[in-house]
Amino acid sequence: MNAQDAPAPESALVARQGALTLLQAALARRGGLDEALGAGRFLALSPQDRSFARAVAMAALRHLGPIDRALDGKLKREPTAPIRDLLRLGLAQAFWLDTPAFAAVDTTVSLTPKPLRGLVNAVLRGVLRDGAPAEAPEFLAPPWLLARWRAAYGEADAQAIAAQIALEPATDLTLRDPPDSVMAADLEAETLAGGSLRLVRRGDVATWPGYDEGRWWVQDAAAAIPARLLRVEAGQTAVDLCAAPGGKTLQLAAAGARVTALDKSAGRLRRVASGLARTGLTAETLTADAADWADARTFDAALLDAPCSATGTFRRHPDVLWNARPGDIPSLSQVQGRLLDSAARRVTPGGILVYSVCSLEPEEGEAQVRGFLKRHADFRLEPMTLGEGGAPAAALKAEGWLRILPHHIRGGLDGFFIARFRRHSAD
Repeated sequence: MNAQDAPAPESALVARQGALTLLQAALARRGGLDEALGAGRFLALSPQDRSFARAVAMAALRHLGPIDRALDGKLKREPTAPIRDLLRLGLAQAFWLDTPAFAAVDTTVSLTPKPLRGLVNAVLRGVLRDGAPAEAPEFLAPPWLLARWRAAYGEADAQAIAAQIALEPATDLTLRDPPDSVMAADLEAETLAGGSLRLVRRGDVATWPGYDEGRWWVQDAAAAIPARLLRVEAGQTAVDLCAAPGGKTLQLAAAGARVTALDKSAGRLRRVASGLARTGLTAETLTADAADWADARTFDAALLDAPCSATGTFRRHPDVLWNARPGDIPSLSQVQGRLLDSAARRVTPGGILVYSVCSLEPEEGEAQVRGFLKRHADFRLEPMTLGEGGAPAAALKAEGWLRILPHHIRGGLDGFFIARFRRHSAD
């Protein structure tokens, strides 16, 4: 965002207060940023102010590591959390949003309680004199996560993953009726392997060509791969066991499958229903916890995109890096194991099960597959082929599963683990 895109002076403080609210929510709890973006107080801002507030908060989150290193070099003692957040936002504006330094400082100081304005003014001006902080990959990621990625993938890949944190991603779309070359041309989009469209345009997606006609939906290129790997055919039955926000359900329905979509959150399931209505696609939607769903039906295809630490989604959700805790991973791994066991019961003999997580952590991916195969003798891995589903070539592993890393294609994509199984008769 350029300086001319910043809000007018009379609304400058309102927009920056909105940014402060977003940043505080993002760092307070998992999902806090999404909740704050949908809150009435934020939606009451003008579109211009909302856009600026979101841009400032996201810049602060993407560059939080380098910002905090720079602040720590100037602060003699730790300030209160609200003051540190104000300092973060001031530096994010000045260094990454082309806001003039005087405006970034003056508006930040204006939002500061009077007794602390001198401190905030001095710290900001001191950091600005030093210039933009170094953004080496090892400064961008929380140290404990970077250490995990080094152990799992080696130094080069860990550095490449971390380097993606600072980059603003493009918008990826999935077409309802691929290939739709007219739609791709109207959107001035690049067509990626697998058929996803990649756009550089910004703004309200509801104003883009084809939205009202339901010809596409927003879905990261990596997130579109699991449903493709089910290879459903028209008339087959398919169940999406953790369906919200709905992109995978829409893919299966668009392929002609008779889809049942579950989610334990009624609120999130309404997003699935809204997507179905806009695109003119149909699916049965049920509010239920997939781990103990009582329905005895079996399906030709089952998709389990399981709840996870979501560390692979940091390009669009940088707050996940700063909300994740080491203890989350073993806890979520237990949930994933229960969901996989439940998913196994939903697959008819000869049918396919695809398991995926948008996590970079091996306990949520590779370890889950190994444990599942030990518990379920009637399932075998169904290996993927090179490039299948639009997956990057580097993602295919010798075992036949996919480990997608955020730097595997130019422009980046979400990190994912995906495995495919076929149900056979027990030995």
